[in-house]
Amino acid sequence: MSKFDEIQNDVKSTPGLGKSMAKWSALGAVVAIPVPVIGPIFGALAGAGYAYYKGKKKV
Repeated sequence: MSKFDEIQNDVKSTPGLGKSMAKWSALGAVVAIPVPVIGPIFGALAGAGYAYYKGKKKV
């Protein structure tokens, strides 16, 4: 199983994790807007990664 499949299964099996990842992703993108060109993309990825890490830590 690839890491992508593992993360996808975790998101599906953990209630609220996907919603939390979406919220943190949006916040990361907004915070990173001042960074030229690629900032919001990396901000969104960082926010989603943080939410995933935080969600997995609770389990």
